[in-house]
Amino acid sequence: MIYLDNCATTKPDKEVVEVMMKALTDDFANPSSLHSFGHRVEKEIDVARKNAASLIGAQAEEIYFTSGGTESNNIAVHGAIEKNKRRGKKIITSAIEHASIDDQFKHYRERGYEVVYLDVDESGAVDLEKFKEAMDKETILVSLIYVHNELGTVNRVKEIFEIAKSINKDVFCHVDGVQAVGKISVDVKDLGCHTFSFSSHKIYGPKGMGALYKRKDVNINSLVIGGGQEKGLRSGTENVPGILGFGKACELTKRDLDKRLAHAKEIKEYLLKKLEENLEDYKINTPEYSTDFIVSLSILDIRAEVLLHYLEGDEIYISTASACTSNGTHKSTTLEQIGLSDKYVEGTIRICTSKDTSREDIDIFVEKLIKYVDEIRKIMR
Repeated sequence: MIYLDNCATTKPDKEVVEVMMKALTDDFANPSSLHSFGHRVEKEIDVARKNAASLIGAQAEEIYFTSGGTESNNIAVHGAIEKNKRRGKKIITSAIEHASIDDQFKHYRERGYEVVYLDVDESGAVDLEKFKEAMDKETILVSLIYVHNELGTVNRVKEIFEIAKSINKDVFCHVDGVQAVGKISVDVKDLGCHTFSFSSHKIYGPKGMGALYKRKDVNINSLVIGGGQEKGLRSGTENVPGILGFGKACELTKRDLDKRLAHAKEIKEYLLKKLEENLEDYKINTPEYSTDFIVSLSILDIRAEVLLHYLEGDEIYISTASACTSNGTHKSTTLEQIGLSDKYVEGTIRICTSKDTSREDIDIFVEKLIKYVDEIRKIMR
C-alpha cells in the first residue's frame, strides 16, 4: 500500500499505539479519582500536556485537551465572540478556511454579525494590504488558517496579527493550526495569537483527540458545562488513552521535527522532478512559500475522481480535496478562489506525504499516475 492522503489522517506511530494499549489495559483509572491509582494517571496526563505545550512553544497550563481540531476551533471562536460581543460585531477571516471555522461564521452572519471574507491571491495567501483595508476598531475577531489544508500555503499570520493589533489592541486573534503542527515549526508566542488549535491524528497520533492553546491571560467561556475537567473549559471524563497517545505523538514530533521536515523537502523535490520528467499538461497549485508535505496537482483533460479510483485499485491512496467536507466530493471553493480555470479544477488531486513516504513509493505512484492519466485522456479527448 502507498498512502499519500496524510492530510486527511496519518497512521499512528507504533510507540503511540503502545502507550494507548497500556492506558487501556493498565492505566485505566479515572484521573479525577482521589485514590493513588487515579493520581498516577493524572500525572501521566500532566506529562502529555507538557509534551503538547513544548511542541508549539506554549506553557503546560495553556493547553486544553479536546476531541480534535473542530472542537478546539469551536471553543475558541464561540468563546472569543461571546467575550467581545459588546465591543462590536465585525469578524475577519479568509475565503478559504476549513469548514470548522467557515460554518461557524455562516452561523454568526445569520445572527447579524458582519463577517469579512478576505480574498486570497493565486497562492492561497491572504493579501496584507487587503487585510489593512478591512481591519478597523470595530473588529473583535481575526481567525485565520495557518497552513492551508488543500494547497499547503503558509499564511503570514504573525504579520497579520501585528497589523490587527496596531489598529485595535483589543482584537482577538485565533489560528487554525491543524495542518501546521508537524509540517512546519510552530511557536505560538512568536505568532502573537490568543488561541491556537491543533489535532492528534495529523501527527501520527489517535483520532478523536486535539488540543486548544489558550494564552494564560485569556478568559473565554466553555461550550460544555459539567464536572470541571480541563479547568472547566472542556468538562467530561478525560479520554486517557487518547490524551496519552497524543502526548507521545507530540513528544516524537518535537524530537524528530527537523528530520521529518528535511525528509519531506527531499520527497517533494523528487516528486516534482518525476512529474516534470514524465507528465504533460499539468499545473502545480502549491506555492513556493508552503509546507513540503502537501502538493496540489491539476492535470489537464482528466477527472480527478476517476483517477483516484484507478489508483486505489493498486492500493495507492490520494485525495481530490479536503476530506473534512462532503467526503471531498464537492467543487473546491479554494481552487475557485485562487482563480484556477475549470479545465484544471476538475483534474485536481492532493498528494500529502508523511515521514514514512519513500522515493520508491513516489516511483511507483508516478508510474501508475502516468499510466492512468493516459488511459483517462484517451477517453476524455
